[in-house]
Amino acid sequence: MRKIRVLVVDDSLLFREVLSRGLMMDPGIEVVATAEDPFDARDKILELRPDVMTCDIEMPKMNGIDFIQRLLPQYALPVVVISTISHAVFDALKAGAVDFLAKPNVQTLQQMQLFIQELITKVKTAAKANLVQHRASPALSRAWPSPAAAAEDRLIAVGASTGGTEAIHDLLKSLPDDLPGMLIVQHIPPVFSRMFAERLNQFSGFTVCEASSGLYVQRGHVYIAPGDQHMKVKKIGDRYRIECFHGDKVNGHCPSVDVLFDSVAKEAGVHGIGIILTGMGYDGAKGLMSMRRKGARTLGQDEASCVVYGMPKAAYQLGAVEKQASLTHLPRVLCSMI
Repeated sequence: MRKIRVLVVDDSLLFREVLSRGLMMDPGIEVVATAEDPFDARDKILELRPDVMTCDIEMPKMNGIDFIQRLLPQYALPVVVISTISHAVFDALKAGAVDFLAKPNVQTLQQMQLFIQELITKVKTAAKANLVQHRASPALSRAWPSPAAAAEDRLIAVGASTGGTEAIHDLLKSLPDDLPGMLIVQHIPPVFSRMFAERLNQFSGFTVCEASSGLYVQRGHVYIAPGDQHMKVKKIGDRYRIECFHGDKVNGHCPSVDVLFDSVAKEAGVHGIGIILTGMGYDGAKGLMSMRRKGARTLGQDEASCVVYGMPKAAYQLGAVEKQASLTHLPRVLCSMI
């Protein structure tokens, strides 16, 4: 079986060596070269044609975001960004990077091993990514029922992984901001979930926050699961209360989409709407099936518009997806269901 050919780009010689050695521990990966800056990387891309590139953001001569913006229109190369914790990673994803990973503040060998294993997983996922451009969706007409006319007990639950940060961003920008409350599980590291919520709050018409236990779901509000906690809902009277808690990984993830979807199936029943977006693996498929069996409406992103058609595919094959649509058309289909 052909190995995944990787180019490692970072201005630190030590970190380039750490990444290279770590990646080559996997028999399915070959690091074909390393580069110290974007100009060095460009020459090696032309010469070696790697399958995936890992890339820092803060580098000499040109930062990683500018490099990605200039590179991707010319070469369809999946990029995994490895950077210090900052909002810049979301700019890199908007520029076209497939995924990101925080540079580790390593104190133990076990922490480094966990970092390398996560990097290997992300590189393998990136190698399968669909790099079709699906940036900002066309604006949706606001021909939408008033808050008084729309069902007050509706609840929207969304799950996503690889490619999901930009898909969620595009989805929210295309939706009217008086929708019933929306809960989102995006597979994302701690700290970045708060940054992601802040970014969505700034660039969409919704009020977006990182979820916490005790919050009641409100119309026009979006709640992002914390990056290291599961999120579920409990119906109290005629309102939904959010519960966030630490727990074991489910389907390899915390937060898990299945945990959210299962709770919405139980607590909202026919009043729930489930949406599963781009992502690797199968998290959310069984939960979405539980929602559909309880009478909820269910949507899945189609293959052509997914960065990785993994989670939506698993849900579709299970029979959990009532309607499948492109990211561009999902907002209109969702609006028709409420």
